[in-house]
Amino acid sequence: MRILKTFAAVLAATIVLVPAAPAVAADPISLTSGFYVNPNSLPALWARNNSGDARAARIQASIGSKPIARWFGNDAAIATTVANYTGAADGQDKLPVLVAYNIPDRDICAGHSGGGAGSAGAYRTWISSFAAGIGSKPAVVIIEPDALNGMDCMTQAQKDERLAMLLYATQMFQQKAPNTYAYLDAGNSGWTNASTIAYRLNQAGIGNIRGFSVNVSNFYTTNESISYASSVNSYLGTTKPFVIDTSRNGNGHGDGWCNPAGRRLGVTAQTGGGAEMRLWVKTPGVSDGPCGTAPSVPAGTFDPGLAVRLIDGS
Repeated sequence: MRILKTFAAVLAATIVLVPAAPAVAADPISLTSGFYVNPNSLPALWARNNSGDARAARIQASIGSKPIARWFGNDAAIATTVANYTGAADGQDKLPVLVAYNIPDRDICAGHSGGGAGSAGAYRTWISSFAAGIGSKPAVVIIEPDALNGMDCMTQAQKDERLAMLLYATQMFQQKAPNTYAYLDAGNSGWTNASTIAYRLNQAGIGNIRGFSVNVSNFYTTNESISYASSVNSYLGTTKPFVIDTSRNGNGHGDGWCNPAGRRLGVTAQTGGGAEMRLWVKTPGVSDGPCGTAPSVPAGTFDPGLAVRLIDGS
């Protein structure tokens, strides 16, 4: 009996000492059968609610029916919101694209898209909950557009705090969303130089996640964006996958970045084409701010006139 008790004790101790197996990361593209089309995107909602408008059918066919990233900001129930959204996509075996957009002092230097979490602590809680909301479901996440580029007017202390928050964000996606491809935003070819962005990407934890995004909410051609991303990679010290926002780059970069005239829709979401993915990150028809061809339309607001301009290239 003593021998049996001793054997049982050793066995129990052995079981306790065996660590739990870590979550196995998988490729979210291979786990799904195409990109998720959000039936409640801003252009889809506008077209549905304004069916009598002569522009509605064109906007729905050219924009509302396409896979577009959904942007998430300050939300006390962010874990539930994200879980519901990624769950809806998972239920259709589709890959959702999400944008985490809640960094404190957001757009501090330009000012059009201000806002964000009220403190670094609040942001850490929010981004941790965001990642937990995805969990093991397949997803693509763009982390904080413009956050690494829009730092030039900040004090060094503010820059350090922002980089620490982004580093924490990459750790949360690494730990809590193993089947997510997360990408830190690296701006575009006409903004911060590649060497500076590569340095900031390393500080912000690029090694913890899949890669980086370029051309978000901008208009540079795919070839220009590939060239810029390749230059960033040359300074990173390692080659990381990247994605390109092609939502409005059909005619390339025009005059300015804020609702410029003459721009056009780019190719819709797809894998490959010189990047890991080409995505519609910016929602076509959503204003960059009260400027350019939409001088009275606030940032983040869908405007059918802007949408039709992008369809027509006018």
